[in-house]
Amino acid sequence: MPIEWDAQDRQLHLWNGQVSHVMRVLDNGWLGHLHFGAPLAPGRSYAHLGPPRFGGFQNRPADPVALEYPVTGSGDYRVPAIVVEQPDGSTLLDLAYVGHAISAGKPGLGALPATYVEDPGEADTVEIRLADGPSGLSVTLAYTVFRDLPVVARSARLRNDGDGSLRVGTAMSASLDLADADWVMVQLSGAWARERHVVERPLAPGRVSVSSQRGASSAQQNPFIVLRRRATTEEAGEAYGLGLVYSGDFLAEAEVDPFGTARARIGIDPTHFAWTLEPGEELVLPEAVAAWSGEGLGALSDAYHRLYRERLARGAWRDALRPVLVNNWEGTYFDFTADRIVAMAEVAAELGIELFVLDDGWFGERDSDTTSLGDWYVDRRKLPGGLENVARRVEALGMRFGLWIEPEMVSPRSRLFEAHPDWALGVPGRPRTEQRQQLVLDMSRPEVVDHLAAVLTGILGSAPISYVKWDMNRYMTEAYSTALPPDRQGELRHRYILGVYELYARLTAAFPHILFESCASGGGRFDPGMLAFAPQAWTSDDTDAVERLRIQWGTSLAYPLSSMGAHVSAVPNHQVGRVTPLHTRAAVAFFGVFGYELDTLALTADERREVAAQVAFYTRHRDVLQRGRFVRLRSPFAGDGTETAWMAVSDDRRRAVVGAYRVLDRPYDGPSRLRLRGLDPASAYRVSCWPETGDAVDRANAGVRGGDDLMAAGLALRAGPFDTATRADYAARLFVLETVEEA
Repeated sequence: MPIEWDAQDRQLHLWNGQVSHVMRVLDNGWLGHLHFGAPLAPGRSYAHLGPPRFGGFQNRPADPVALEYPVTGSGDYRVPAIVVEQPDGSTLLDLAYVGHAISAGKPGLGALPATYVEDPGEADTVEIRLADGPSGLSVTLAYTVFRDLPVVARSARLRNDGDGSLRVGTAMSASLDLADADWVMVQLSGAWARERHVVERPLAPGRVSVSSQRGASSAQQNPFIVLRRRATTEEAGEAYGLGLVYSGDFLAEAEVDPFGTARARIGIDPTHFAWTLEPGEELVLPEAVAAWSGEGLGALSDAYHRLYRERLARGAWRDALRPVLVNNWEGTYFDFTADRIVAMAEVAAELGIELFVLDDGWFGERDSDTTSLGDWYVDRRKLPGGLENVARRVEALGMRFGLWIEPEMVSPRSRLFEAHPDWALGVPGRPRTEQRQQLVLDMSRPEVVDHLAAVLTGILGSAPISYVKWDMNRYMTEAYSTALPPDRQGELRHRYILGVYELYARLTAAFPHILFESCASGGGRFDPGMLAFAPQAWTSDDTDAVERLRIQWGTSLAYPLSSMGAHVSAVPNHQVGRVTPLHTRAAVAFFGVFGYELDTLALTADERREVAAQVAFYTRHRDVLQRGRFVRLRSPFAGDGTETAWMAVSDDRRRAVVGAYRVLDRPYDGPSRLRLRGLDPASAYRVSCWPETGDAVDRANAGVRGGDDLMAAGLALRAGPFDTATRADYAARLFVLETVEEA
């Protein structure tokens, strides 16, 4: 069994040959942390990794002791995992080991999304109960080690077994103590239209953190960090990952103490959080996913990609290849009719596109973003035959039909708000801040969730709808619920997210055939919590090919290609005004779930031929581009950022698609070669360029090459300083590799 209990040493060891997590009950009953990382041999004692004769911080100098779930107020001055105010106003806790239970498989987390197993043999779980006698607080820590991934999923459950109320102020999902502080913290940061850029900071004395207090995981930060060694690269070196399966306010941080050790923690951000536990009540915390790699950032990403794609996403679309779509938003915005939509779909069908998505503006009286959110009834001015008519007409073309919704929001100018102004978040007697002319519905209220479930069930059942884009276009302000008493307002944000999850669960259960895609002004809520309900997300509203290089590269640190919606849009680009070749836009968007965001009626004859060729290429290689191993080769965050390269490789390593991109050309530049990774060194691969141009680069690479050759010497990206035929800004080149049997 991958979890060992040594009763003599009171040691627990989770291991699977790829990672080990070792903890031990210390002399004072606290749960000590001994090791997480490189696999250690089972059947041995690792007590020497912990403190000798530890009776508590009050009996020893203030040197660091590694703990699994550290408390505050007893001499450990580092950031705690938990702070609970008791009836007497104190926050002191003495969480002592009570017992543990080991089981095959992995239990769920109730209303919270979490990773899972389909067979108990895939993982083993240990649940460790700690308790504080005076307060009556018990904490159950759950650790799941997966059979063949360097990953441990962690969660915590708090229960009040005492007689008085407890007020939880800080409750982290995971805390991790490291023996030294020689790490670089990697975070995914940005803003609207430039989400999840890679930012790196070496740890230094004090605290380094990323967080969101916006009511959503946010475009500004992502609930995922990496701690890597300074010398760690994509191919080699040690790295830890911490991700949170949650879509609301979060905190992820690392602290370096004066003794040169580090503590990382991740969980719900405590800034606006306070949860009252009455006697007998429980609070289940979101799941944290901790991973370790000794083979660089690429292997760390591989672990997250596989887990999130295969054991976090679920439902009929988890393993299915996703359709190529066209969305009308940037093509029409609010100005469309049923006939125009069908005409756009007719062109799309001719080009091989498989799904037409009707975006914002189909409901209420919504001719702009100033009205009608919350009024989920069809606008018969635009769609006189209703959704069913336009959907049937699209389906008659051999395409599927999809729809945009934004259920969590309400317009002040709407029937819903007129009837239920108290359903919007806001402080009585104070003005509400509008963003994008809308307010946030109070999803913590069961009656709001019930109403949305009813009206959206009616809408989605009224027509043959195969896809839903679920948007969320603003963050919280005036985060106050009139349905909660004053002393419970700290629960609002978490209850809001639980309400969102409840609505998602109801709709995905009622319509299991529908492919849901999450969206939040683009990538403002691109997190593991959403992936548990919607297996793909709109990566960013920014569809510019150059900007997408950084966005998709950063996103790939934690999230698989199958989760990333990536589209070709018209130029000049609507977000940055840049004009890039149609070929380049597609070559970037291919690496993800591919589609178009434009008016197909505006395409020229040449553009239609090119789009048809793009769709044919993508569908031919869709399995590799959506579900293959993603290998990052040249970073857009390195150097001057002018070159990027990556590749997707099939699981059997028999096929691969390589993308190489150049933002700005350089004069009089020498030859350049791109070394590949992830191929079978013993196989022979036929290399072809797409599209074939017959230029010097095509000629230099075409033919049969060994996998060892391609990884050691690489592909030629430039022939030399006088190769003017292949010079261009905003250039992209794709290479297709397919194994052949050599004579």
